[in-house]
Amino acid sequence: MTKNEAFLRLNDALPADIARRKELGDLEGAVRLIDARLASGRQPLLAPRLEAERLRLERLPHDYPYTRARAVELVRGEWPDFTQAQFDALIDAGRIDWRMIGGELHVHEDFLESLRIYPEEAPGLQQKPTDHAARDAMLARMEAEGSLTARITLRASIRALVPVEGKAVQAWLPLPAACPQQSEIEILDATPGGAAAPEDAPQRTMWWDARGVGEFSVTYRYLHRADYVDPMALPLDPAQPAFDLEEQPPHIVFTPYLRALAAEVTAGLTSPAEKARAIYDYVTGQVDYRFQPAYLQLDCIADQCAKTLRGDCGVFALLFITLCRIAGIPARWQSGLSVRPDGAGPHDWAMFYLAPHGWLWADCSFGSSARRNGEAARRRHYFGSLDPWRMAANSAFQAPLAPPMTGWRQDPYDNQVGELMVDGLGLSEAQRAWSQEVLELELL
Repeated sequence: MTKNEAFLRLNDALPADIARRKELGDLEGAVRLIDARLASGRQPLLAPRLEAERLRLERLPHDYPYTRARAVELVRGEWPDFTQAQFDALIDAGRIDWRMIGGELHVHEDFLESLRIYPEEAPGLQQKPTDHAARDAMLARMEAEGSLTARITLRASIRALVPVEGKAVQAWLPLPAACPQQSEIEILDATPGGAAAPEDAPQRTMWWDARGVGEFSVTYRYLHRADYVDPMALPLDPAQPAFDLEEQPPHIVFTPYLRALAAEVTAGLTSPAEKARAIYDYVTGQVDYRFQPAYLQLDCIADQCAKTLRGDCGVFALLFITLCRIAGIPARWQSGLSVRPDGAGPHDWAMFYLAPHGWLWADCSFGSSARRNGEAARRRHYFGSLDPWRMAANSAFQAPLAPPMTGWRQDPYDNQVGELMVDGLGLSEAQRAWSQEVLELELL
């Protein structure tokens, strides 16, 4: 068992005294109680849960760095008339994500970007205009031609922000995986000594084991093909296959609330396509985008997303996957990068299976943004279809790297930007830097 498997135990309730300390924001007190329990050795079955929680508590201040006073100050830097009452209203509306740290409310590091997404609720914030002409032309061409393929060349890198001289360093950087969308995968250049995982690895990477090396990079090229499919127009078998229907604690869990929600959303529907569409419509229609902390800080992601109606791309995907599985529709994870002519960034989405056609895709995050912007056609597009502007590296959530990382991962569930380990210690977000550079993006 690697350390990271401890995160599979997050649904085990914490001892009440530790939970109370955490809720109050007494992180140091909670860590002290955890250390005492671990040192006693009396509860070995509880140890993995406590070790995972200890790491979460240590990293929590990085995700929530701003006090209330500092957060208000940052907003007023763009919106001078912003009031304390408006801050409270945004907190109450779930627009600002917060935690208690040191007995004081702290807000998420990207709270301003979350607020910017909803200008009607934060009208004084500066907006960043975005030109979607190339994206819209790409989607129109894909729908007109029935499919579209992109040739993409990317350079990914990761570097340590801590001293590495004389130390053992291991690094993992995501690579394009063999999947229905991707072909002609080539590694063009890489830091010497790297080993590529098999193309079908559930979280595919290039891996290095070096000494005193603090930066690693890989350049790769691949073809990514996206087919346009309308699931509602497909001839389907009434019976669905019995795979990818199980729970995967701690985040794909069939809680009583999610069972009731799935029944409500799909009430009266018999076709698997109709059920999947109803679930997609619910998720994209009801859940709003909000930047999230590192996923290791989140509890029972699908259930909490359904209750808070807030999430980012991976949270959207996990809710869709869980509701589909409850409704008897096979569904699974896929993730990697969203690639645009001007850059690339981490992204997650979902797959669902309709017999006899096979696997289809749902990008609920993009669907929700289309709903928010009044783009009904784009919202429909991302039920059944994706686009060729992406790189798929991962076909499973909470899968190990190849080889497995023995130290704590920054993200124990997904791998979009890479991991670093120095002398057996996994580096956190604050201890490393990463980048992805788009060298070529050509539609064929």
